[in-house]
Amino acid sequence: MNWCMLIPLIVGLLSALFGYLLGRLFNKQNDCKNCDDYKLQIKRLEAELKACKNKKTSTDASFKRVDSTKSLFNAALAKSVFGRPIKENDLTVIEGIGPKIQQLFHNNGVRSWKALAECNIERCQTILDSGGDAFKMHVPGTWPKQARLAYDGKWKNLLEWQDELDGGK
Repeated sequence: MNWCMLIPLIVGLLSALFGYLLGRLFNKQNDCKNCDDYKLQIKRLEAELKACKNKKTSTDASFKRVDSTKSLFNAALAKSVFGRPIKENDLTVIEGIGPKIQQLFHNNGVRSWKALAECNIERCQTILDSGGDAFKMHVPGTWPKQARLAYDGKWKNLLEWQDELDGGK
């Protein structure tokens, strides 16, 4: 074997090794660009897990199964009471819930008036806490009851109660 052939082979192997090491070095620096996003997602998932663990399951015989195909929503009646069009399961109808809180609840699996009505206040607070400091000022104390009125189609009762509330409190 000729030494002239061995030198390019060694240089090629060293270049490949050096390139590999540089690639690993720069890749580690880029891996942490999304660290804050991942930390926020982990915090949200931990809060959701905690809420699931705290959720009480009803096992007694008095548990009623609701027919999910039957809807009590009457858009015309809701519009006549509120004076504006109301979309079914629009959580912003609830006093104290705006578009950002609605999105936060949707991200946590609460997408309907029925689902919100079945949430306890602790679960609502956990969902708010998972959104960070921007949602700390909100108090979800009446949200499940308001959602129950909306789900049951009791628009007049809901509007009268909301007139008494201050931001859902």
